[in-house]
Amino acid sequence: MDRPAYAVEDRMAPREPEAIEDTELDSSFLHGLALKIAYHEVLCTSSRVAEKLCLPLRLTDHVLQGLRKDHLLALTAQVGADDHRYEMLDRGAERVRQMLEISGYVGPAPVSLAAYRRRVEATAVADTMPTPERVARALESIVIPESSLLTVGLALASGRSLFLFGPPGNGKTSIARLIHEAFEGDVWVPHAIEIDGQVIKVYDPHNHERSREPEAAGVDRRWVRIRRPLVIVGGELSIESMDLIYSRNLRFYEAPFQLKANGGTLVIDDFGRQRVDPNDLINRWIVPLENGLDFLTLATGKKIEVPFRQLLIFATNLPVEKIVDQAFLRRIGYRLRVDPPNEEIYRKIFERCAWERHIPMDPDALDALVARYHTEGRPLRGSEPRDLLDRVLDIQKYAGLPDRSLKDLLDLAWTNYFGQTQVSDKDEPLPRVRV
Repeated sequence: MDRPAYAVEDRMAPREPEAIEDTELDSSFLHGLALKIAYHEVLCTSSRVAEKLCLPLRLTDHVLQGLRKDHLLALTAQVGADDHRYEMLDRGAERVRQMLEISGYVGPAPVSLAAYRRRVEATAVADTMPTPERVARALESIVIPESSLLTVGLALASGRSLFLFGPPGNGKTSIARLIHEAFEGDVWVPHAIEIDGQVIKVYDPHNHERSREPEAAGVDRRWVRIRRPLVIVGGELSIESMDLIYSRNLRFYEAPFQLKANGGTLVIDDFGRQRVDPNDLINRWIVPLENGLDFLTLATGKKIEVPFRQLLIFATNLPVEKIVDQAFLRRIGYRLRVDPPNEEIYRKIFERCAWERHIPMDPDALDALVARYHTEGRPLRGSEPRDLLDRVLDIQKYAGLPDRSLKDLLDLAWTNYFGQTQVSDKDEPLPRVRV
């Protein structure tokens, strides 16, 4: 069923290929990609094409020499030991136009699907499980009960999935985001994957953050070293977005979000609020959850098997029994109900939020705030100290009010957050602000 999601670090970076066979790509595909890149270069040199292909110069020049022998390129000058200048011939230009009708991909050389599988599997073997100390450190910016901290830690240490549920406004999304920080190290993702001459683009700057570690010599530049990915999807999730996305204009594929999350954390936020029946989504997740494998479909109808190796977190504020059945819950590794805080936890959250915002604490103001919850019959919510104190800062920034106490400012923040519920003679309007 669920398997460990992470390795603490990559012990071996991918090594750059020394020959075409080492790329695990068909030579005709590699020659075609090099020709397309040469076609788009105003000044075509071996070094320039090697830079675009993310392949060694010597190997790239060997490919270009092959294109010259096929009378697709003409060699015009030597600019270095393995660096030559080439010119596109009419026959080569015609060949490029034909290839672009089939695949419009022009970029770094892809890796094979087999190479991608090996890399993800190597990343997914957990050498060292997160310690309780590291889990606590990752979640130290929020206040949660010890029992909840234990459940989170068990989910991480086991590599199993986690289902967060409970009323809104109590930190489910924050917990899901912070859980990811418990894992350290980087992973390698390819710029793209090649399958039967088709290209799937994987590296995504929006979801992948490049590692700060310096690049080492001799590393295969077709791979990008990134921080472990954190991918969050919400109401936009659909069945279609979980499969390969084919662009008919560009004529190549974009990897779905779960493929981009491999080696990292995937958060399905607001589960049950998508524009698709939750049961359809649940059925789509069953095989990946059980087998650690996913099946994607090419435009030709061919199914391909890809790894599904990530920490999967579901978060919802809907009643669980209305959106999932017991069969699905059995496949979930751990379940955690995130309840509203009690008064003690609420006070700790408020004090932490005030400290983070450099707002001097006033115990009397906090007492009055808690009392107002009871007076108006409002439930305590873990997100509201943050929201109220942010409005205190807004009021101070906009209207000044340097002489107002924190209690008065919280009263104003309360009114602007929840709306005016009752009017008393003591309520004072904000002073006029000259614009």
